Amino acid sequence: MATENNISISQTFLAGIWKENPVFALLLGMCPTLAVTTSVEAALTMGVSVIFVLICSNIVISLMRHQLKPHVRILMFTLTISTFVTIVDLMLKAFRPDMSTKLGPYIPLIIVNCLIICRAEACASKRGVFISIVDAVGMGLGFTMTLSILASIREVLATGQILGKDVLVSVENGGWYTPWAGMAMPVGAFVTLGLLLGVVNLINRKAKS
Repeated sequence: MATENNISISQTFLAGIWKENPVFALLLGMCPTLAVTTSVEAALTMGVSVIFVLICSNIVISLMRHQLKPHVRILMFTLTISTFVTIVDLMLKAFRPDMSTKLGPYIPLIIVNCLIICRAEACASKRGVFISIVDAVGMGLGFTMTLSILASIREVLATGQILGKDVLVSVENGGWYTPWAGMAMPVGAFVTLGLLLGVVNLINRKAKS
């Protein structure tokens, strides 16, 4: 029984990293994925914020799962999620006002992020607290990983830097690289995400064959 529980826990955690990755597999949370991945710092901030909201909302919803009524469950999910999103928003405004300004409305929009509502419905409202936390951590890390990969590619190609450190020395600084301005624009997000989805699908096909 203990072995089966361990397998279930590991499968739940790893599912969010790859098999059921929120972006690459489920295509959830597309709005922040496309909007905030102009820099790695912004992507990490959004990812950590989502992890916090996911864990806290999953805990609360799991604890009250036996009291949830079908006709009000979505309302309860939204109210629970909005409480923790407000905490994140206020914390960023207090301690990282520059990042709060940069992310703009996308932090408050976590309230309606399909990823968080999906995990509340699919896992937290049906399972215990511990497995709900494991699910939240796995999904949150998978989401953060995806945002970071996307942001790394875009930031390097758009500026030649990651987190302020030179990766490709630009022509202006005596190097050879000409920054690709399009990668800092919405078109860069769509192109990069499309190529990454293609790579993930190719890997999955080869793994099955």
